[in-house]
Amino acid sequence: MFTLPALEYGCDDLAPTISEEIMRLHHTKHHQTYVDKLNAALHDVPDLRAKPIVELLSAIDVLPESVRSAVRNHGGGHYNHSLFWQWLSPSGGGEPSGELYRAIVAKFGTYQGFVDEFTSQSLSIFGSGWVWLMPDMAIITTPNQDTPIMAGLSTPLLGLDVWEHAYYLDYRNQRDRYVAAWWDVVNWQRVEDLYRSFTETYR
Repeated sequence: MFTLPALEYGCDDLAPTISEEIMRLHHTKHHQTYVDKLNAALHDVPDLRAKPIVELLSAIDVLPESVRSAVRNHGGGHYNHSLFWQWLSPSGGGEPSGELYRAIVAKFGTYQGFVDEFTSQSLSIFGSGWVWLMPDMAIITTPNQDTPIMAGLSTPLLGLDVWEHAYYLDYRNQRDRYVAAWWDVVNWQRVEDLYRSFTETYR
């Protein structure tokens, strides 16, 4: 059975960037619903229920049709959000450092150039979806709860949820204000750890 991961901070710790109400609804209602519906969809398929979520999503195209949509939508939602909570921190913000910072500057010219491109792609998503920074410094987007590993890509280094449920109570329809504020709570230490792990693996 898949379970809702605990947060490493309180629901009110990211305010005013993300309010306690948004965090509580996003984590205990939206994410919990993805977990519950994924478990329900796999209830009668024990061999799939025992597999890690990464394995299920990586094999999305060959899963039985009876569960494929549920794994894509609810499994993707569970996986994406499990990562998303780790990319937030009450002591976040600022800029990355070390090898990650150098890789970003090598790709985008400056850190601000990266922020501008990431923001632009966040605002260009029509409807709901995610924007991701990949280990090769590519910035990509996915619709709905799709995730890069469904396309055979690596685990992303950083991702931003631009579904309206992530920000509407705080920012209404102003996604640009939400994206601009989100940089203040980005857990760059977590992103750096992921980048270091990736580069050590493939060095």
